[in-house]
Parts: sequence; C-alpha cells; structure tokens
Amino acid sequence: MFKRFLKSDGMRRMLCWLGARYISLVRYTGRWTLLGLENVGPYWDEGKPFVAAFWHGRILMMPYSWRRGVPINMLISQHRDGLIIARTVSHFGIDTIAGSTSKGGSAALRSMLKLLKAGECVGITPDGPRGPRQRATDGVVQVARMAGVPVIPCTFSSRRHRLLGSWDRFMVALPFSRGVFIWGKPIEIPAKLTPEEVEVFRLRVETEMNEVLAQADRFVGNEPVEPAPCS
Repeated sequence: MFKRFLKSDGMRRMLCWLGARYISLVRYTGRWTLLGLENVGPYWDEGKPFVAAFWHGRILMMPYSWRRGVPINMLISQHRDGLIIARTVSHFGIDTIAGSTSKGGSAALRSMLKLLKAGECVGITPDGPRGPRQRATDGVVQVARMAGVPVIPCTFSSRRHRLLGSWDRFMVALPFSRGVFIWGKPIEIPAKLTPEEVEVFRLRVETEMNEVLAQADRFVGNEPVEPAPCS
C-alpha cells in the first residue's frame, strides 16, 4: 500500500514537503552545536569549492550543516528514494545531481566536475545508494582528484533519535534534543594517483568519515554506529 502511495506524484510532493517541515522542526526545537567551522569556514568565505562527504545514514539533518547562500549540489541516486530525497532537500535551496558514483556515473561525473570547476560545491554519500554501510567507494576520491578539490568529511548526531533497521542504520533525529554538526579536516587528493594510491586515499576518506561520525555520536552521549563488516 505504501509503495502504491509513493507512485502518486502528488503524494510524493506532499511527503517531501512534510519531511522538510519535520527537519526544520527538529532543528529549531533542539540545541545544536557546530564543530569544525575552522575546517570548512575558509572555503565558504573564499568561495572555494570542495566535496562534502557524509554517510547515507546521516543525510537527514545535513541541510542545516550548510551555510545559507553558499551553492551546493548533492549527488542523489535515480531510484525512487533518491527522488524523494532530492525533492525534500530542494526546500532548503539545495540543487541535486541525478546518478551515483556507480550507476548513471558518467553523466553524473561530468556534471559534478563542471560544477566544481565553476566554483560550486558537491555533496556525496560515498556508501550510497545501497551500501555497504559506512564503506566508501573510490568515486569520491576520483571526483576530487579530477576536479582538483579536497574532500571534507561531515556528519550530525542527535541525542534523541531513532535508528532505523535499514542497511544504513538511518538516524531519524527527534525534536527537542541536543544535537551536533561536525566538519572534519580537509583531505587533499593528488591529481595523479596509481590504482594502489587511489585505494590508500579511499581508505583514508572512509576512516576519517567514520572518526568524525564516532566523535559526533559520543559528543551527544550516543554509542557510535559501527560500519558494516568488510566483505
């Protein structure tokens, strides 16, 4: 029944509007802290592009981690779930790129490179759209390498929340809670890398993203969500 409900364009639009209103409710009824501004602030101040990397399970509140007025384009899958996310974040002035680092990749890659070279930022969930959880693909490294921009990890956590039983352990932050946004240190990606070096940087991005996530969870008193086991 829910799938039939989502097939209606009008119902999807209403769901996305409600989702955006819920995100705003959580943000404005909570006590939120921003950490790591020294890592990302200079890029915003100087209009310098970068790739913002956050895990799929922590996408809900990320629109409020971003400085208002600074353009950002999120890579969103072409799956129905991706379209719902795209419409929801559009309420916050965030543009989207259809595709992923694996499916629909060539067109999405061209779009991301064009935007980054034009001075706009791109947001990527390196474990999306289907996981494994908190395991990065090398697509985020390749995009940053070709565009000549750094990767900056970011995340959020909320003391009051629900973790869904989905593959990504999606965190639904609840209203009237203490929360935190954290920006990690920029990761510079060299322009020329061997396949072995790409793997080194992929693992570095993954590790630092998980460290930032664990820091955020501990900041609000939560047990960190562990990555999926390595296959």
